[in-house]
Amino acid sequence: MARRRRATRRTILGDSRYGSPMVTRLINTVMRDGKKSTAEGIVYTAIEKCREGSDAVDPLDVLTKALDNVRPRLEVKSRRVGGATYQVPMEVPSDRQYALAMRWLVTFAAKRKAVPMKEALAIELKDAAAGQGNAIKKRDEMHKMAQANRAFAHFRW
Repeated sequence: MARRRRATRRTILGDSRYGSPMVTRLINTVMRDGKKSTAEGIVYTAIEKCREGSDAVDPLDVLTKALDNVRPRLEVKSRRVGGATYQVPMEVPSDRQYALAMRWLVTFAAKRKAVPMKEALAIELKDAAAGQGNAIKKRDEMHKMAQANRAFAHFRW
C-alpha cells in the first residue's frame, strides 16, 4: 500500500469492435504474456459464439447478463482481533465485483482442457448468463461463507 498518496485510477478505453470498457477489461483478463491480439481474437469469437444460440440482438447482452449473474455482492476478509482471526463478511466494491467475475469466468474456461479457449469461454458465458455453471457455483460459495460468518459483521472496519 502506498504511503504517500492514493494511486490514481486510469480510465479504461473502449475496445475497437464494440467500444465497451467491459470488453476491454475481459480482453486484459484473458491476455497472457502481452499477446493482446490473441486475447482479442479469443474474446470476440467467444462473444459471437455465445450469441448464436440466443435471440439477443445486441452482441454484448449475453456478456453483460453473465457478468451481472456472476458478480459477488459479499465476500469474507480475515480480521485479527485479540489473537483470534475472524472471517468478516464485507460488501464488495463494484469495480472488484466485475474483476472477480471476469477472473472466475476466464479461470473456469481455461480449466476446460479438451476444448479450445474460444469455445470454452463461450460455454462459460452462456452458462453464466443462464444462471448456472462453475462461476455461479463459486459466487454462491462465497455468499454462503459470508452468510455463515455474519455473526462477525460487527468487526468490520
